[in-house]
Parts: sequence; structure tokens; C-alpha cells
Amino acid sequence: MAPQDLIIDDRPVHLAVRDHGGDGPPVLLLHGLGGTLLHWDAVAPLLTGSCRVVAMDLRGHGRSGDGPWDWEAALDDVQAVVDHLGLDTPLVAGHSLGGMIAIRWGLRRPDGPGIVNLDGLRSAETAPRHYAGLAEDELTALLGEMKAVFDAQAAAMAQPLPEAHVAMFPERALRHTADGVYARPDAELAARIRYDPHFQDSVPAVADLRCPALFVLATRNLPGLPGRVGDLMPALRAGIRRDLTALTADRPHLRVLELDASHNMVAEQPERVAEAVLSLRTQPHRGLS
Repeated sequence: MAPQDLIIDDRPVHLAVRDHGGDGPPVLLLHGLGGTLLHWDAVAPLLTGSCRVVAMDLRGHGRSGDGPWDWEAALDDVQAVVDHLGLDTPLVAGHSLGGMIAIRWGLRRPDGPGIVNLDGLRSAETAPRHYAGLAEDELTALLGEMKAVFDAQAAAMAQPLPEAHVAMFPERALRHTADGVYARPDAELAARIRYDPHFQDSVPAVADLRCPALFVLATRNLPGLPGRVGDLMPALRAGIRRDLTALTADRPHLRVLELDASHNMVAEQPERVAEAVLSLRTQPHRGLS
């Protein structure tokens, strides 16, 4: 069937959902910071032959409503979609911020079929100890340059988009006001997420997962990173790989897959992303009892 869009509006924050249909066990897809459920349009059709597939706009994103950001509220939003559509116990797959929500979903539902985390373990603004392979003075300098870039981006988010930039965003990701057109999420919500400890480092929470989990790591930089920010990314990936390997070594219900892609892996490698989701959904490894 063709995807069906709906709004769940019987709650304080309404939620926009795209039901892709499909036959089989349910899969719920969560996008990253600044994304929308459109993020999954290339992946979802690759899953519907084996799964019932649903994507949602996170609160403050897309056509979902605005509300205070905290992880429990985001998990309650996920639960509302599950309940409304009768998904029972879905596998939850999330990219970036969505992957961080998926980790916390796995902690809330340890008896569930599991989670797939797509490059959603640390933000670049994590603690220096979480990087690997850079000398301390070089790391300090690069982190300072990166913070300046992110601060400038945050300041720009608080202003209306220049007219020439509006067309660069899908309409779903825009907020129209009397003062102009803004990108969603708004600057306040983005800042709250940016400085949240779990957003900056979700790796410690992995140790407490009891459900099956697959972590898909990027191996390449996003193209077009400004200044020397790109020099930090291999060190960030090396730190994630180091710390995640230490956590998963004696936990067979947790698996790691490295993908020849950048952080934008869902758009770059939809077939491989779909394969990763199906590998957990159709051939689950056992969680901890």
C-alpha cells in the first residue's frame, strides 16, 4: 500500500507519523537532529517485504508539535506511536539523535526485540578524553575551532532563514511565522539537546542494555565540513570504536558493524542500512535473560 500520513493529536504534543505498511514484525524508525520522517523514505520500502514499517517526526521536528525536550518525554512520544498503531513491541532503529533515543528505548524495554543505532553514540562536542589519536595541544585547538563553528550555526538558527536558503529545506522542516521562515527545530530546543550529557556521550548507557543491539559506525567524514573540523572526525570515530569495543567484547547480545559511509549513511547507503535493520529484525541474537 502507499504510505499513509497521520497525526496523533490526543496528547499534549501531537505527533506526525508515516505508516509505510508491510508484512511482518514492526519496525519504528527515528531520524536525527534537524531531520524529519522523510529521512527514511528510501529505506522503508526495502523493509516492508519483511516488516511493518513506521516512521515518526520527533517532537519539535517536522510536523510534530513543540514541547520541552527530555529523554523520557521523547520515549513517551515513541510509546504513544506504538500504542496508537498497535505495534506492540517494535524493533526501534534510529539515526544519530534517533539512535540515542533508541538506546534509552532499549533500556526501557529490555525484553523487546532490540535496537539498531546508526552512528548515534556521541556528538562531536564530547569530552576530550573520548577522542583518540590526537596530541593534546592539537585536540584543544581543533575543539576550540569546532565550537566556534557550532556557535555560529546556533546563532544562525535563531534568525529567519535567508530567502535564498529556504528552498534548501523540505517544507516539512520549516516553521513559518510573521517574522520569517525558520528551520526546525528551533534554536532553544537545539541548544538543549546540544548540551545534554546523553547527547554528548551515549556510550556509557550501552553497558546497561539487555536487549539485542546493533551499532552501525561510519568510517568516512561528511563531505564539506568547515575549516579543520574534518580533522577531528577520525579521532572521534577512533574513540567511539575503542570504547564501544571494550563494552561489547563480553556482551554477545551487542554487535558492531562498520559501514563504508559518512554520518549521512541513511541517504548514502539505504540498501546497507536496510540490511542492517533486517539482520536484527529477522535474525535476532538473544538478549540477556
